Amino acid sequence: MTPPVQSETLDCRLREDDPVRLGAMLLSTDMTFERDAARLIDPAQAALHVARIAFENPTTPERLRAMTPDMARTAALLVPGIKLSAIAFCCTSASVAIGNPAVREAIGEGLPGVPVITPASAAIAGFAALGVKRVAMLTPYLPETAAPLAAYFEEQGLQVMRNGAFGLEDDRDMARIDDESIINGAKALDGAEVEAFFLSCTSLRGVDVIDRIEAALGKPVVTSNQALCWALQRMGGLSGRPDGYGRLFDCDMPSVHAQGIIP
Repeated sequence: MTPPVQSETLDCRLREDDPVRLGAMLLSTDMTFERDAARLIDPAQAALHVARIAFENPTTPERLRAMTPDMARTAALLVPGIKLSAIAFCCTSASVAIGNPAVREAIGEGLPGVPVITPASAAIAGFAALGVKRVAMLTPYLPETAAPLAAYFEEQGLQVMRNGAFGLEDDRDMARIDDESIINGAKALDGAEVEAFFLSCTSLRGVDVIDRIEAALGKPVVTSNQALCWALQRMGGLSGRPDGYGRLFDCDMPSVHAQGIIP
């Protein structure tokens, strides 16, 4: 019988050039954010770490609020013992249904001391950076899910001039809305009173059509995932600009928003 090979202890050194580390909490049903983040966040500058929280459709306010008890536990799964520069909660409608302060509090229980950004607060920061107030909002949601988001924007000082929804209840279907539907939806909501567009929902593949809408309509476009990735990078001290994903990446994040404390 051949004797076992003995293990040898080898020397190693730990790297000191650690990247900026960012976190994201996704719904278990999300099929879009990771793909978008891979294009919007430069891996040479930052590492994105992801945890998923259990969610069951439909995306009604009641079902979205039902995630709240699991948020602290899910946040605690994000690389324990490693300092993150910021964490994104990746659900636009849930951030409004639950409330940004409650989202930050719940995530803070599991991951203390890390600034938290939501799609809703990232969008508010994005419109402030772009210097616009009058927006058209395009969502994939049911009317009862879209209405609280419009009300939140109004509470934060924006004017929602037009509000269009595709009327879907399952976020896995929202991820399959094709490009032309999104582009045509934005065109249908345009008007002289509209300064910019918000394409809501982290499941919606709005990042794919930002440049085409901006080129066609001559107005800036903010999407949930674009705004989140922009905000995460700015909160992490990064200033990079990926090509082809809208005017927002030309902007710095206003300092009051970078603290992650927008209501």
